[in-house]
Amino acid sequence: MFNAAIITVSDKGSQGKRQDLSGPAIAEMLAGAAIEVKHTLITPDEIDRIRKAIIQFADVEKMDLILTTGGTGVSPRDLTPDATLKVLDKEIPGMAEVMRITSMKITPHAMISRAVAGIRGHSLIINLPGSPKGA
Repeated sequence: MFNAAIITVSDKGSQGKRQDLSGPAIAEMLAGAAIEVKHTLITPDEIDRIRKAIIQFADVEKMDLILTTGGTGVSPRDLTPDATLKVLDKEIPGMAEVMRITSMKITPHAMISRAVAGIRGHSLIINLPGSPKGA
């Protein structure tokens, strides 16, 4: 069985002003795929906080899969891809491209996603959209 961490990136969620719907939706999907979610975290849209969370889950907790949700768009506070790129050993552009193409069937907003995917150590890291529908 693989293990996973889910990082929800949301200023309002980290302040308790908005309920995290995407993180639990992702955890439910992973459970159906026999992937055990060992860690969940809600962090604000801050590059250093996102970067440190990814490093912790990859290097210390040794997660097989790290999924982020939120912060992948084009607003000034959407910084998840920027933080992720800073910590990847190898980017896997094809994964993000396929996710955008698939998401376009659900919402046209997918075309403005800046989500990335890649590897750090033995961890696969994937940025997902923040909406439960997109994630």
